[in-house]
Formats: sequence, C-alpha cells, structure tokens
Amino acid sequence: MTITNDDIARAVAGTTITTNFLTTVMARGDAVALHAGHEADAATFTWAQYADHAARLAGALAELGVGQGDRVVLLMQNRPEFHFTDIAVLLVGATPISIYTSSSAEQIRYLAHHCNARVAIAESGELLDRVLEVRDQLPTLEHVVALDAHAGVPTGVERWDDLLGAAPVDIERAAHIALPSDLATVIYTSGTTGDPKGVMLDHANVCWTQESLRIRLGFSTEGSRVVSYLPMAHIAERMVSHYTGLTLGYEITTCADLHDVLVAFQATRPQLLFGVPRTYERIHGGVRALLASNPEQEAVFDRALAIGHGVASARASGIDLTPERLTEWEQVDSASLRPIRELLGLADVQCAVTAAAPMPVEIIDFFRSLGIPLSEMYGLSESSGPGTWDPLHVRVGTVGRAIPGLEVELASDGEVLFRGGNIFRGYLDDPVRSAEALDADGWLHTGDIGELDADGYLRIVDRKKELIITAGGKNVSPANLEAALKAQPLIGQACAIGDDQPYLVALVVLDPDVAPVWAARHGIEAEPGAPSLDAPSLDAPSLDALACDERVVAEVAHEVHEANQRFSHTEQIRRFVLLGDEWQPDSAELTPTMKLKRRGIVARYADEIAAMYAETIGTEPHSRP
Repeated sequence: MTITNDDIARAVAGTTITTNFLTTVMARGDAVALHAGHEADAATFTWAQYADHAARLAGALAELGVGQGDRVVLLMQNRPEFHFTDIAVLLVGATPISIYTSSSAEQIRYLAHHCNARVAIAESGELLDRVLEVRDQLPTLEHVVALDAHAGVPTGVERWDDLLGAAPVDIERAAHIALPSDLATVIYTSGTTGDPKGVMLDHANVCWTQESLRIRLGFSTEGSRVVSYLPMAHIAERMVSHYTGLTLGYEITTCADLHDVLVAFQATRPQLLFGVPRTYERIHGGVRALLASNPEQEAVFDRALAIGHGVASARASGIDLTPERLTEWEQVDSASLRPIRELLGLADVQCAVTAAAPMPVEIIDFFRSLGIPLSEMYGLSESSGPGTWDPLHVRVGTVGRAIPGLEVELASDGEVLFRGGNIFRGYLDDPVRSAEALDADGWLHTGDIGELDADGYLRIVDRKKELIITAGGKNVSPANLEAALKAQPLIGQACAIGDDQPYLVALVVLDPDVAPVWAARHGIEAEPGAPSLDAPSLDAPSLDALACDERVVAEVAHEVHEANQRFSHTEQIRRFVLLGDEWQPDSAELTPTMKLKRRGIVARYADEIAAMYAETIGTEPHSRP
C-alpha cells in the first residue's frame, strides 16, 4: 500500500515535539532517559527527572521574559543539559538554536545576530568567553547564562544552576503552548559557499519525519539504547537522538568527545547506531589492524565474512535461507563474527545507519557481512534529515527509496527533487535563497545529481556544484573517487582535484589506525629520536615518517591503482601526494561531521597540488611525501 504525504500528516495532526515529550514522560517516568557519559559512575536521569529539569528551566526562562517567537542560542557539548535546555525553550513557545562549539567569536556574533537571539546559554570557559567577546555587538541579546559556573561568573552573566532553582512550569499546560506550525529550530548550514543559511524547521516537519521513519523501519525501537555523539547543531544528531529519542523513549548515553565514541559503544552496547562514514571507517580499520597481526586468524575471519555476505544479500532480497545455509551461518557467526561484534560493543545493534557523506560500498558490505545491519540514508537539513532510506531491503551502492509519504523526482539535468511534509519552511530572513531552493510547486531542489533505478532506489552521483569538470570537458564525481580510495586499507582520507585540469590528482592521508600496524608487520620502525605525540614510543613511527617511507608510498600507490580500476581512464587519479597529517573533525580540512572542506584543503595544500601538475605525467600515480 502506498503511503502518501497526507496520510502521514493526518497521523500526526495536532502533535508537537513537546506533546510527544509529555506522552513519553507520562508513560516512562521511572525509566532511564539520559546518561551523562559512558563511565560506570556517570550521572543518570529518568524521564521524570528530565521533565523536572526542563520544567524548572522553562520557569526560569519565562522569568527572564522569554516567550513565544523568541530565540535562544545554545553552545554546549553533547551532554544531558542540552536536552533539558532545548525542551525548556520549547515549553515557553520559543525556538532553541544550537551553534557548533567550534564556532569562532565572529561566527557566534553572526548567527546570534541573524536569528535575533534574546538569550545565549554556553558552557563556562572558552565558549562563554567567545560569547562575551561579541556581546556588545548583539543588541537583542539580553541574557547570557553560563553552564558549569561553579566558581562564579562574570558580572552580567547568570548561572545555569541558579535557573534550575526556579519554580517549574505546569508541564501539561506548557507542552501545548507550541503549535505544529511554530518554529522548532533553525539549523545553520556550514556556509562554505557564502554566509550560513538558517534552515527553518517547524514542529510539524519534525513530527511528520518521525512518523515516516517509524513506518519505514518496520519494527518497534521504543526504549532502545543509543549513543549520542555528533553535534546537536547538525540535523542528523538532532533528529536521531534528541527528537526521536524523546518521542520513542530512547535511553541516551551522551558522548562529548568524538575520540571516546568507540569506547562508549563498548560500554553501552547500543541497539540503534547512527554514524557518519568516518565512524564506520575507523571501526573497520581497527578490526583490520587487529586481525593483521595474526594472518591465520584473519584468513578464518575472511572466510566467515564471505558466508556472512551471502546471508546478508539473501535477506536483503527477501530470500529465505535453506536449513543448510542457516546452519553454516550460525556456525561461522558463533565462532568468528559475533566475537568481533561483542568486542566492538555492537552485538545488540538492530539497525545501523550512515549518512551525511558518501560511504565506500566495501565498508557497507563489511558491516553487513559481519552481522551488523548497516544501511545508507540520504537527505539534507532542508528535508529535516532523511529523504531516502531502506533499512531492510538494502541495495548496496544506493541510498534506498523515498521514505514513506515523500515524493522524489529527477529534474532534466539529474538534480534530485523532494516534496513532502518534511521539507523545510525556507531560510530564515532570506527570501531570495529560499526561492532558489523551493520552487512554486513545493519541490526542494537538493543540489545533488542522482540516478533512480526501475524500483525507485536512488544513487547519488555527487553535489551539483562539486562535480569536477576537467580541461577536456569530462564531468567527474570527486565523492565517488574519494570513497573508492578510502575503501583501501592504508588510506584514511582523500581529496580528489582536477577542475579545469588535464587530469585528476589526489591528496591522500594515511589511516592512523591501520598504517602503524601495517608498518610493524612489514618491519618498518621509527628512526631514533625523542618520542612525540605522533610517535609516543620509538617503536611506533609517526604518520609523517610513514608517509616518507618508500615501502609505504609503494603500497599506497598500489592501493590507488586498485581504486582506479573502478573508473574510466579519464576519471582515474594520475598522481597523488601522500600526506603525513591526520585530518581531524571540526578542523580546516573536515566539518564537525567529517565532510571534506574542499576550499580549506585546496588552500592549505596549494603548493603540493601545483607541484603535481608541474611535473611530466607518467602512467602510474606518483607520490610527493
């Protein structure tokens, strides 16, 4: 049966984020809602405590004069206080807007000014200092509140702990203040092609999206364990762990540091898993590095993985397993695959999702073969997150079919178009760019080029504006090239370049987990010298040292050659630079969700790029470490 946009709209008519929250609190008051970290002694909060904190904060905000139509900006790490505060702002009819904690003082000034924020709530320390640095330039900002201000606060700053002492609002009444058409949040884009755009999402957008996802998933996830670790300023984390979490009563463990997320998985054993591609690439690299030290064990694992691949493919196609095949799967799973899932803390995962950037098909196949049901989702902030997704009937290499109720079409030039109840209400105070994204018939122009197969499965070619057009006029997808490169063992990151050039080149970064293990296995040791952060012991070469080693360069050249075999001659990487750097999330090279910042990368490595085009081209990729 086809489910329409109107069907979902009727199912969620009259509901809001806050009424959904109230329903969950009434039903699950004594159940654990939030863990402040994965450590055994981390503070925990029940749904009743969650509601009490939110109601008290709402009372305090009302005393500060915050009400319907006002905006409150939040600058804090991934922690329970975000959840309390976001809901508190909604309970007084205002709009909470999360800002990336990596934002500079000038970026904070721009965003707070653009949304006319009346209140800013920030963690004490550097984040608070950045707000105070630009406070005088924000005429609408009446109050600044400091989180973790145990030792006092500067003059004119209020303490979050003091706000908790306020009389709570009547949560049953407050939950009905917001209307479905009221602004629930504003998600600011990265601003890589101009000033950031404020994506306006209302309560109806969020509730419609949650209902569509619930239908598509096909089984109940109520009360599931989830690790929340991506920034709440990003729509993916906001939708997955916050909005859907408060509707379905998830037990959320917050993780403020991306470097701790794998340990958090091991400690909490999540049942639902959301991650950007780099999260899964790190796990894949760690498993491969672990097995590389024992070739015999690795060979047994690979044989089990091959059986797992056949089982995963059959299930995705709806094919029943024969008793013999099921027995074979259970044996290899018990002996080889489940122990790895247990080691990773992922043995209980019922659904795993990747989104936000292209994922190498080899990595998706690896997890599905391992017994972790990974699927790829595609969408934008402007579509409240998801647009296409198939968690069960997965076709690896596609991003699934339209979520229930959403229409998907391709424009004449292949651009992907969306129309449905999850589509945003426009960009805040920006009618010109709103009209560019939303046409008169309600279609969202995504800016991505795609292909639809006969069954409606979508394959994304690349960003319309990021397609490389070579000097010969060939259109090439850098994202597809980069995904193929990152699927190779030693390559952790890659950036393809070639606009208006005679051939394509790439900047390549070693995988920090796999490269040292590969080096040790091949007898590559550190040069004598003092230990450093990159090389904590003399037996562990730094990434910089490995990038200069001829044996490593030769192996990476082989891997680039292997990746090239998937593409035509004009699409292949002809030269590469092997870098000794490690690109970190939320840096000049990567966004907080680990997408490439192409402009920043090209600017930083301009000399290396120029050198690749200055030399006589050969038939094989070349490295200039």
